[in-house]
Amino acid sequence: MNLRVLFVVLVLLSSDAVAAAALNLVATSGSMGALAREIGGDDVRVTVLAPPDRDIHFLQAKPSMIRALRSADLVVAVGAELEAGWLPVAIQSAANPDILPGRDGYFEATAQLDDLLDAGTAADRALGDVHPLGNPHVNLDPVRMARVGEALAQRLGTLDPASAEGYRERSAKFGALVAQRVAEWRRETANAPGVLLFHRDAVYLLDRLDVPLLGEIEPVPGVPATAAHLKRLMQELAGRRGIVIYPAFQASRAPEKMAGDLGWPVVKLPLDPPVDASGAAYLALIDAWVEAIASVPE
Repeated sequence: MNLRVLFVVLVLLSSDAVAAAALNLVATSGSMGALAREIGGDDVRVTVLAPPDRDIHFLQAKPSMIRALRSADLVVAVGAELEAGWLPVAIQSAANPDILPGRDGYFEATAQLDDLLDAGTAADRALGDVHPLGNPHVNLDPVRMARVGEALAQRLGTLDPASAEGYRERSAKFGALVAQRVAEWRRETANAPGVLLFHRDAVYLLDRLDVPLLGEIEPVPGVPATAAHLKRLMQELAGRRGIVIYPAFQASRAPEKMAGDLGWPVVKLPLDPPVDASGAAYLALIDAWVEAIASVPE
């Protein structure tokens, strides 16, 4: 083998080694996947289990999920029991001890936060899809997501010490960008009259922007709205200004009817970015929500 051929072989082998060194991350949602890509950079490979057109509460463990988890170095979940109906089953079926809860290979976003909204709700399934540990939908608050990113950078550094500095730098950069964008978003929504949501899945964003929550079309999480509830809500909001926003995976009949009866605009928006999203795509999702919230005519 001549020197030139030997050099090419060594380069190829070195490239394969670098590629093989990348951590396999499995994120449960598009937002968690986008954050993992933003913090992990080229040092990680990310697979997302739940597409944004599905309600993450009600997925089922599938063979494709189990295959992805079997080779995962780290699971990046939302937590607070959001994925309780399917993720534990998928992890157990994957037979990968490194990603069991309590191990370094298992990470929950909500576990990194001590200020979850709606904490302390009674753990009674008769009350619908409740979350006694707190509202898990932190993904629509970029500030909390940046804090989760800091914790994720630390965990990635534990699993991959050689790249720890890169994880920390990318986390700090994302946090600085979020701080800048939040100031802009708050200016854009300063005069927003408020939002009627389908479910309490965007309350973190409204809280961050100081935008009023005008109510929820779904009176009990996971339980379809009754005609009596919609009538009562209509009476409370009649004559006021606002906008109806509902997620892409929910039925449109109730929100569209409420908007029509109130004379309000109505917008259907995803709660998560696409499965292949980057940090920039995640921020673009927040842009879309802010644009809708701020669009209510005088």
